[in-house]
Amino acid sequence: MNTEQTDIAVIGAGPAGATIAALLADRGWRVTVLERSHFPRFAVGESLLPRCMDALADAGMLHAVEHAGYQIKRGVTFTENDRDTSFTFDDQFTPGWSWTWQVLRADFDHRLALEAEHRGATLRFGQTVESVDFETPGAPRLSVVGDDDTRTALTARFVCDASGFARVLPRLLGLDRTGSAPPRAALFTHVADHIDAPDYQRDRIVIGIHPSQPEVWYWLIGLAGGRASVGVIGPPEWLHGLDGTPVERLQQAIGEEPRLARLLADAEFDSRVGQTENYAYDIAALHGRDYALLGNAAGFVDPIFSSGVTIALESALRAVGPIDAQLRGSDVDWDTEFEAPIRAGQRVFTSFISAWYRGTLKHVFFNPTPDTTIRTMLSSILAGYVWDTSNPYVAVPERRLETLCRLCAPAA
Repeated sequence: MNTEQTDIAVIGAGPAGATIAALLADRGWRVTVLERSHFPRFAVGESLLPRCMDALADAGMLHAVEHAGYQIKRGVTFTENDRDTSFTFDDQFTPGWSWTWQVLRADFDHRLALEAEHRGATLRFGQTVESVDFETPGAPRLSVVGDDDTRTALTARFVCDASGFARVLPRLLGLDRTGSAPPRAALFTHVADHIDAPDYQRDRIVIGIHPSQPEVWYWLIGLAGGRASVGVIGPPEWLHGLDGTPVERLQQAIGEEPRLARLLADAEFDSRVGQTENYAYDIAALHGRDYALLGNAAGFVDPIFSSGVTIALESALRAVGPIDAQLRGSDVDWDTEFEAPIRAGQRVFTSFISAWYRGTLKHVFFNPTPDTTIRTMLSSILAGYVWDTSNPYVAVPERRLETLCRLCAPAA
C-alpha cells in the first residue's frame, strides 16, 4: 500500500469539488481530488441558474467555461394541458444575472476540473474512497483504491466530501437520513430533438405537467447543436406501469403530455436512457471536526427547480474561508459561517418543491392576474437567488408561500 499526505482531500471532482479545490489551492494548500469516475462523464442537471454565474465569477472559474458554446438560458416555461406561463430572468427582484447556460455536464464538469488542476490541485480519476478514519484530530486517514487495484493510505488535515449522490462520508459516518418526500422515480436521456416549432423558445427550460397525473412532470432542456435533455419524474408505480424498454417507456410518458409530444415528435432517442428512484435524502450534519459536506453530498430533495449546481457552487464558496481559517489555527463558527446559510438555501428550495408536489404552486405560476412585484420575487427564486433575505419569499418561505398559494387557488 502506498502512503501519501496532503492538506485537503476532496472526494469528487464535480462542480463543488472542482471549485473548492481551486479556491483552496489559490490559498497555498496542497489539495488532492479523488474522483471515482473518469472525466468527461455523462451527468444530468444541465440547466443552470443565474446565481451560478455569480458563483463561478466569484470563484474565478467563469473564464474556464464561458467560451464553450453552451446554449443560453433566459427563463423557464411551465406548461399544462396546452396552457403556458413563463418567467424570464431579466425581470426579477434581486439584482443579478439575467441569463445563464444549459450545459452538457460532461463538458462543463470536465472544464471546471481542469481549471482546478491548472490552479494547483492534484486530480486523480478512477479513485474510490473506501473508508475514512477521523480518530486522530487534524489527521483524517483515507483508504483509497484505484481502478488498477492500487491501494493508497492518504493522510490529510481536512476532508471535503463533494461526492454528490454517492455521499461517501454520510454513509460511512451514519449521517445519511431518508428524505421525507414520497418515493419518486425518473427516466431521462439526451436526444437529437429536431424541433422547428415557431413557438418553442430554446433559451428557456420547459417544465411540463401531466394532464391527468399531477405528480408527474417533465423537463425539456435545449442544448447546443440541436440536442436536448429530456426526462420524466413521477411515482415509481406509475413509471413502472409503462410498457416496454426504458426508451419505450420514456417515449410513452412524453407522448402523454400534449406540448412535449408535439415538440419531440421527430426526436431521435439515440442515447442510453438512465433510470433512478427514491433519490431524495437528508443529512444529519453538514460538517464535523475535520470535514465538510458540499453540494449533493449535503442533501437532495428534487431536481424540479434545477438547484443542484447552485447549491454545489454556493457550498464551495461558503466552505473555503472556514477551512482556510481552521487550518491556520483560528477558531471557526462552522454553524454560522457554513451550515446555517446552506441549510437556509436548501429550505427555500424545499418549500417551493413541497408546494409544487402539493399541486398548489402551479396555481401561483398560472395565475391569470399576477401581482407584478410578487412575480419578480418568484423569478429571483427560480433564478437561484435564495440567499437574498430582502426577498420576503426567501426570508419566510413556508408561511408566505402557503399564503400566496391559498390566495391563488381556484374557487371551490
